[in-house]
Amino acid sequence: MKLNEIRDNEGALKQRIRVGRGIGSGKGKTGGRGVKGQTSRAGVAIKGFEGGQMPLYRRLPKRGFNNLFAKDLNEVNLGRIQQAVEAGKLDAKGTVTIEALVAAGVITRQAKDGVKILGVGELKTKLAFEVAGASKSAVAAIEKAGGSVKILAAAASQA
Repeated sequence: MKLNEIRDNEGALKQRIRVGRGIGSGKGKTGGRGVKGQTSRAGVAIKGFEGGQMPLYRRLPKRGFNNLFAKDLNEVNLGRIQQAVEAGKLDAKGTVTIEALVAAGVITRQAKDGVKILGVGELKTKLAFEVAGASKSAVAAIEKAGGSVKILAAAASQA
């Protein structure tokens, strides 16, 4: 195989239809747009328009609200932290913070407003946590393993 022999698979590319090129083509005259009316003309973008009738999105009541001050937290389970400790990525002697979890690869996406520890999984190592939040079951499991949890003040009002 040579570079000049590379081709797409048969049927991978559809031939584009050239509309408005005479009635013999089968897509001539109106070019597949029907006859007259708003959508036969250029510049039409009517997604939610219902012909002057009150649109559905305006007929339905508003519901709920978005809290501007809500913290967006990374949630991490105890089992995932234990895996990182066993793999040697997380130092058991140091304090477990958001920076330590990012460096260990426990939090893969971008660090958000803080970390909340959840109680799924088992923690066997004694660890000291400094996090934005922790569930009751997570705190109980950490203290059972001999560790400690310090909830940071900035997110304590929300958690």
